[in-house]
Amino acid sequence: MQFIYVLPVWEGSAANGRVLQDALLRPHRLKVPRPGYYLVDAGYTNGEGFLAPYRGQRYHLNDWRDGHQPITAKEFFNMKHSSARNVIERCFGMLKARWAILRDNSYYPIEQKVRIIMACCLLHNFIMQEMPVNPLDNDGEVDEGIGDHGVEDGDKKNVVGTSNEWTAFRDNLTQSMFASWNTTN
Repeated sequence: MQFIYVLPVWEGSAANGRVLQDALLRPHRLKVPRPGYYLVDAGYTNGEGFLAPYRGQRYHLNDWRDGHQPITAKEFFNMKHSSARNVIERCFGMLKARWAILRDNSYYPIEQKVRIIMACCLLHNFIMQEMPVNPLDNDGEVDEGIGDHGVEDGDKKNVVGTSNEWTAFRDNLTQSMFASWNTTN
């Protein structure tokens, strides 16, 4: 429930891929975990280090309410992907709940807005590290694994593109997850 990379200089209407490419090219760039990946939404390509959901399949958690079960492996993968990405949305919700200045449009100069966003994210992370129980979390449980994100510098990654290898990785992961789920249900 912490931010590991913040790049608040882009407008909200900028294309996701363009913002990601910029984050990968900066001197203090976004580092892709090795081994591992980041979960991204359907606005990004499914490429090395970035695992996207299947397009054209049910995805949102609301699709799985009222006892609806996934029928295909791709639907199951998207359900699990959506559930994991929900943590990201909760983190943004906590940030806005904690810092009222982020809830509305501000009329500060852009340089000051960038500093405000960075300060709020840094303070959020500090609070999450220092408080054993998060007062903004409904269940009051302690978040484990805060701090070490397993990011290695490795090769400098500066382009994200669809790759056959990464698509095969996602497909194999999807089939494995679905097969495991089918044996227990």
